Amino acid sequence: MTITAPRPAGARAPALPPARGELSAAVSGRLRGRPGALPGPRAAAAADPYGEDVQLALHLCYELHYRGFDGVPDTAEWDPDLLRLRALLEERFEGALREACPGPATPDEVFDALLTEPPDGRGVSRHLLRHGTLEQLREYAVLRSVHQLRESDPQAWMLPRLRGRAKAGLVTVLYDEFGCGREERAHARLYADLMSALGLDPGYGRYLPEVGAPALAVANVMSLFGLHRARRGALVGHFAALEIGSPPAASWHAAALRRCGAGEAAVRYYDEHVEADAVHEQLVRREVVGGLLAEEPGLAPDVAFGARATVLLDDALATSAIRAWRSGAGALRPTSEEEA
Repeated sequence: MTITAPRPAGARAPALPPARGELSAAVSGRLRGRPGALPGPRAAAAADPYGEDVQLALHLCYELHYRGFDGVPDTAEWDPDLLRLRALLEERFEGALREACPGPATPDEVFDALLTEPPDGRGVSRHLLRHGTLEQLREYAVLRSVHQLRESDPQAWMLPRLRGRAKAGLVTVLYDEFGCGREERAHARLYADLMSALGLDPGYGRYLPEVGAPALAVANVMSLFGLHRARRGALVGHFAALEIGSPPAASWHAAALRRCGAGEAAVRYYDEHVEADAVHEQLVRREVVGGLLAEEPGLAPDVAFGARATVLLDDALATSAIRAWRSGAGALRPTSEEEA
């Protein structure tokens, strides 16, 4: 990976990345103003739901609801043709996730397993603690940057969809995530500081071309659940899984950074999560999940599915990164030429 000099994370939207196949090329072309029909149901059904083309196409569609892309008008957010294609890709992606997470499971069963069986994101942290190099730590920071520079923005979609205890508990957690009223303490800002301390560019979306499908899927599932009221239970389950699995993984990652001499500015993000998420775990499980299910008990299967899908996608990212490192390769995608 080429390390670039840090630059201030400004308000400018990221550039559109190179396409990775027919679907992402069509979405990118529409965003660039090129005329032509977008792919239909047959193309979406034939595509790999976890593949580079589908995941980048979904990311391009979802990013329109966040900061957008440089040169793309804000009105593209509600382009009906893009929304139709996004719905087809969402159906393909969610269908694959549900097929991969079969069988009944209660939220408590899933959450208890997270406490006794290390989530796969911890597998990356354990690898980095024991064997990781500073270059691998940089690569992992890049892989996670698509999500972490948004931090809890996707979870904020839950706010208008919850009531009572669930909403009050969520607001309490999000207040911490967004810095308790102090911009320099917001977790997304702490992650940008981590990237700068590692010699990386903290600009939002800067490394999108180098981030592969497994990391895009980890970020995309948050938007998939968050942008649809019907999937509010899955988003609550996803959020709970993140908070339950975070403290051990964060402590190991902080230790890995210290072992490699990354410095305290790089470690601060993970130190913050060791302390904060230990409290958030209980608050999310008791108030957010408990409050939601007290009012809508029928959402319990969706909560369990959201948590299981989160672990599944973290597993895929962990497996992909560790396999690359053990083979002597890098975990990022080459960006020397366009793919479509």
